[in-house]
Amino acid sequence: MRFNPKSRLDTSRVGDGGSGGGGGGGPMRIPLPGGTRAGGGIGGLVIIILFVVLTQCTGGGLPGGTGSGTGIDPQGGGTDASRMDDSERYANCKTGADANEDEDCARVAVENSLVDYWTKTLPEQGGMELQPATLRTFSGAVNTGCGEASSQVGPFYCPPDQRIYLDTTFFRDVLEQQLGGEGGDFVEPYVIGHEYGHHIQNLMGTMGQVRTQQGANSDAVRLELQADCYAGMWTSYAEDSELITLDDGDIAEALDSAKAVGDDRIQQKSGQGVDPEGWTHGSSEQRMAWFTKGYEEGTLEACDTFSASQL
Repeated sequence: MRFNPKSRLDTSRVGDGGSGGGGGGGPMRIPLPGGTRAGGGIGGLVIIILFVVLTQCTGGGLPGGTGSGTGIDPQGGGTDASRMDDSERYANCKTGADANEDEDCARVAVENSLVDYWTKTLPEQGGMELQPATLRTFSGAVNTGCGEASSQVGPFYCPPDQRIYLDTTFFRDVLEQQLGGEGGDFVEPYVIGHEYGHHIQNLMGTMGQVRTQQGANSDAVRLELQADCYAGMWTSYAEDSELITLDDGDIAEALDSAKAVGDDRIQQKSGQGVDPEGWTHGSSEQRMAWFTKGYEEGTLEACDTFSASQL
């Protein structure tokens, strides 16, 4: 993955909260398949199942959270920016040349590319204008419109904030070391593309279709596979765009990451045996297949997992 060194980067939607986090009434605890709960002290192999499950909480936010589910400041001031206090982590990200030298600036460039793509694609295919999501990195814990989250939760999208939250240690500590992903410079862009897919679902009202939360054919799985498909759509655009150039190795890295976070792979790693009734995100094969479908076909219609008879 390389970036056009002459491109200018826009850091206005990307911020960093530093380490620690804020108040929020104690650690957030989320139910997991089989009754396991995530919270202080739970190991990474279990909580990785939460990869994006937070996005399914569209009403009152996460358990214990305060989000309204609308993405709008309840005081009427538009998107709530109160949690966007910035550590200046991205202050030196000016150009694509910076992105080629610094992984933080590469993250900005990926966000810029996603905004460029969905600004064009959502009106053309979805009939609505894009309200860009924001992206916040953090370390340790973060206070969100969905409640307080620790780094154990992994990357997630919070609908009330219309924001993607990302502890960047996830890719090394969990995805590679615990789940056996091969890593690479396109792993994080794939994940951010998946989370941005959840933002598109939020804008289009797709999240409101989720009724069943677990099982191989559940709405939750359909939601996650659709986000993988949307990530594939963007990847196809980014492959040879004005800002980003990808190669076959980058696509392989995305597919390997999708494989690593399949429910069956996670269950195997946990030693509990594969149980499709506990799935929330889909199998490794399904995740790779739907990413590939989005990559090859490039349309919202092709990514309609909710109408698909076979996942």
